[in-house]
Amino acid sequence: FVASSEGNGFVVPEDEVLAQTRTGRQVLNVGSAQALICKRVNGDTVAVVGDNRKVLVFSIDELPEMGRGKGVRLQKYKDGGLSDAITFQRADGLTWLDPAGRTRTENNLEEWTAKRATSGRMAPRGFPRNNKFT
Repeated sequence: FVASSEGNGFVVPEDEVLAQTRTGRQVLNVGSAQALICKRVNGDTVAVVGDNRKVLVFSIDELPEMGRGKGVRLQKYKDGGLSDAITFQRADGLTWLDPAGRTRTENNLEEWTAKRATSGRMAPRGFPRNNKFT
């Protein structure tokens, strides 16, 4: 799973990322943005949080699988961009570290669940101020 700071992303197969040259391979076209996230997909659900502290949860099936490109909009932002994203099993719930260093799990995600490319809702109480899941 790769994403840019503008909030665009997609799922890329692992063998499409490997390169035989020293210079590597370009997978994510970012333009004026930066590549922000490159994580292994571990589950059936994606959670994204923006700089505006809004969280959006949607199914991984809504993301296309591409070899390279810009990707699709993950979350809609008026200002700012993507801060962090994570994939997880919906049955296990969304987990993050709170400011005190404890692991917190939210199982009732109905408030933040919506279609991909919507704006999302404000983060739950106890969510870190740095807008990161880990």
